Amino acid sequence: MADIYNPKNIVQSLAKGFRILEVFDANNLEMTLTEIADRAALDAGTVFRIVNTLLMLGYLERGDGKKRYRLTLKVLDLGFHAIGRRDLRDLVRPYLRSLVGEVSEAASLCVLDGSDVVYMERVHAGLVRLGVDIQIGSRIPAYYTAIGHSILAHLPPSEVKRILNMRERVKLTPLTTTTPEEIEQRLEFVRKYGYALSDQDSAPMLRIIAAPVMDADNHPLAAISVAAPSIHMRVEQFVEKAAEPILRAAEEIGRALSISGSAAMSIESAFR
Repeated sequence: MADIYNPKNIVQSLAKGFRILEVFDANNLEMTLTEIADRAALDAGTVFRIVNTLLMLGYLERGDGKKRYRLTLKVLDLGFHAIGRRDLRDLVRPYLRSLVGEVSEAASLCVLDGSDVVYMERVHAGLVRLGVDIQIGSRIPAYYTAIGHSILAHLPPSEVKRILNMRERVKLTPLTTTTPEEIEQRLEFVRKYGYALSDQDSAPMLRIIAAPVMDADNHPLAAISVAAPSIHMRVEQFVEKAAEPILRAAEEIGRALSISGSAAMSIESAFR
């Protein structure tokens, strides 16, 4: 296979064109040719030719001043087209894969269906020592799991009550939450910190952190979780290392699903 990083295999003018597009950001919405050249570290003549090409193609337009330029919405089309053709599992898999590694041995995406959460996608490390048999399509009760709590926390109280009363709530371990009061405490934790934490509540020697995937109206579409054996590290270390990445991934997935109507629709219609 050819080395893709070999300069002989690269179209330099195309690379420079993308470099020019990338210099525009929230702090530099409009720029002159000189400003673009400085930020892109390119000579003025090259920038002049590429900017005019991008103008012709519709990726740049003239700003408020004739000598200033800005991105057009056509740039967004590149991302919209790519995301819009991806199904749900294809869309979320890279995010889940990024969460699996030294700290967490498995990452999952679930949706709420009745009183259960259903696993829609799951990525795990080569050697999994979690002691649970979870596969795509597996269903577990929402009342005792972190991934269920992360969704329930953002539903109306009446809906939460209805879901909790749909089934008998039994203890799987001495730490399993079963009473409405215990579960509400967990939901308050989610509302305060953004994530749910399960420390050997659903299975012995297993820790889980989960975060909701929200839509544009702040409604939970789904949730993602990461899991690790409790022997890995202390719970404080697990939270310190895993909470921020999963919150960031959940936010990015939510944004991607909002853009990709087809993927978001597949969540909403999965069990209808």
